[in-house]
Amino acid sequence: MTVHTTIDSPLGPLLLIGEQTGDGFLLTSLSMSGQRSAPAVRETWSSDAEPFADVIGQLREYFAGTRTEFELSYAAAGSEFQRLVWDALDSIPYGTTTTYGALATQLGLPRDRVQALGAAIGANPLLIVRPCHRVVGADGSMRGYAGGVDRKQELLSLEGAIAPLLV
Repeated sequence: MTVHTTIDSPLGPLLLIGEQTGDGFLLTSLSMSGQRSAPAVRETWSSDAEPFADVIGQLREYFAGTRTEFELSYAAAGSEFQRLVWDALDSIPYGTTTTYGALATQLGLPRDRVQALGAAIGANPLLIVRPCHRVVGADGSMRGYAGGVDRKQELLSLEGAIAPLLV
């Protein structure tokens, strides 16, 4: 059964979607308002915050600066290549960044696959908890974040990977 809830965050509302299974609960999506390709809530889904209690608690700790790693159960989704890329994202430490090229090298991908790597990163259904925001351009520029470059900068600033943004 698919369930969803929306929570407030420093980045605006976050939509959480998950699956109740016989073995427990799996997070399937975490998206932001205005995000490109964000899922839309379906009438057949149940609205229930209770199954997301652990996710919500960990997100609050992250935004408070007291959590540097998420310990959540995710639903297996995506192609084999996407899962390979997403697993590599999970290995990027809190408070650091890497480049698309460095990630491609880590995965043993030839240069002509960097665009496919970027597409896989852009298809990440679990923003924030799977840290695609930690991948930047070769020159350190903020590029291609589904939730918006400004939110990418906010997350990296929160983690101390870049200087805090001046308002």
